[in-house]
Amino acid sequence: MKFAICNETFQDWPFERAFKFARELGYTGIEYAPFTMNKNAYDITAAQRAEVRRQAEDAGLEPIGLHWLLAFTEGYYLTSPEAEVRQRTADYLAELARLCRDLGGKILVLGSPMQRNLLAGIDHDQALQFAADVIRQAIPTMEACDVTLAVEPLGPAEGDFLLTAASGIELIDLVDSPNCQLHLDVKAMSSESKPIPEIIRDSADHLVHFHANDANKRGPGMGEIDFVPILQTLRDIDYDGWVSVEVFDYEPGVEALATESIEYLQACAAQLK
Repeated sequence: MKFAICNETFQDWPFERAFKFARELGYTGIEYAPFTMNKNAYDITAAQRAEVRRQAEDAGLEPIGLHWLLAFTEGYYLTSPEAEVRQRTADYLAELARLCRDLGGKILVLGSPMQRNLLAGIDHDQALQFAADVIRQAIPTMEACDVTLAVEPLGPAEGDFLLTAASGIELIDLVDSPNCQLHLDVKAMSSESKPIPEIIRDSADHLVHFHANDANKRGPGMGEIDFVPILQTLRDIDYDGWVSVEVFDYEPGVEALATESIEYLQACAAQLK
């Protein structure tokens, strides 16, 4: 099983220091939040992209891709009824696909609830159609870049659109492209009525990426969720993608979050059948 970590976990650490520390702990992949390079992806230069890729690869880490795609941006919205806004958002997703390719990655995790929550007068079915339109417009660039968009369902604490894995699959089916698949996040799944292993099994045909965290917003093993059945289910469905640590509560500190998370995941993996 392949373990990675999201780079914003390291907060203000220089990339070289963060990547070296992650590899020493046993992580073999790194996932990027674009805002850690620049809040506007268009302003991340070719030289900067090449340098970040080199830093990761020199540290022995495989670049995975991007998440927090629309964080800290303005003017983009996935479920807008305005065609011009949807076009602008699609163009930005296309640029993120190029950034992902340039960094050596293949996955774009589409969460960003503040740029997709339901607008006044728009119901969930309409929002699905608008979101599908945005993604379809960006798909040709994703195909050209060999990048897959991974739709991320989020819990009700984050928003009101795509709150279950099943609704994420509904959007994926509307887009109808092999370059649009599903991302699952443990914290988000913990808000669903179904057990997490059942959600994973039901989503197996679409699953391309996975975030490991606890419902308390810290790393795996730093809360109440047992990851042995979760990792066992991933193995049972022959999931061969990354298990990437993503946290939201940084209070324990960088070293503790990164260290305790992978130590716990490795201990759980050692118990799998």
